[in-house]
Amino acid sequence: MGSDPIFQMSALTIGYALLFYAAAGILVLGVLARIWRYARTPQPLKIPVPPAPTTRGGVVLRMFAEVTLFRSLYRSNKWIWLFGWTFHVALALVLARHLRYFTEPVWTWVALIQPFGKYAGFAMLVGLAGLWARRVLVDRVRYISSPSDHLMLALLAAIAVSGLAMKYLAHTDIVSLKAFFLGLMRFDWQPLPADPVLLIHLALVAALMIVFPISKLLHAPGVFFSPSLNQVDDAREHRHAAGWSARLVPPGAAEGR
Repeated sequence: MGSDPIFQMSALTIGYALLFYAAAGILVLGVLARIWRYARTPQPLKIPVPPAPTTRGGVVLRMFAEVTLFRSLYRSNKWIWLFGWTFHVALALVLARHLRYFTEPVWTWVALIQPFGKYAGFAMLVGLAGLWARRVLVDRVRYISSPSDHLMLALLAAIAVSGLAMKYLAHTDIVSLKAFFLGLMRFDWQPLPADPVLLIHLALVAALMIVFPISKLLHAPGVFFSPSLNQVDDAREHRHAAGWSARLVPPGAAEGR
């Protein structure tokens, strides 16, 4: 029994392997459950926010602009848009850069963004600082902010700081780190480097994965199910009957006949 590789691994490696399996499971199942809940929620009213598109193609373009450019936020408050958009773009770049730890060989486009991705952590902190300052300095936002809002911002900031610390202060063995994560994906566990900053960073990332499905951070899927954004402005042409109310509409009434 003692010659089995699983028994030769450190408790640290086993503990973090099990932690990330659990965190990944909670993240995937939690997000899917929330999306299922969004999809089953009735939309009893036709409430697209004007000016709204009158065709499905227009809705697709509108949603694309909302998801990629935060168009509504830009029109509402350009300072908040600047910090929010900066944070989200930097986060996307950081996540894309981290794909090098999960791919072998590394995809070409992932290799190309490495020089830019390593500075995205600083942009993340700038965006987070602006969003956090808004919750402290703006009276109406401070009034509706709960402790969990500040904790989520603190968690994201701690992940960014610990990640930058590994890059510029306390270097870790990225070859062994990549072997660890590739081993998790292939169910062939490899030793995890025992660097303190790395362990803190990974623990924070796992914590974020666990709380993500039940926190306010899960707003990305929700935007696709928002009736004020995903509905066509055709109330004059077609009667809107959603889900449970459809059976109450007389035959032909849904088309205005």
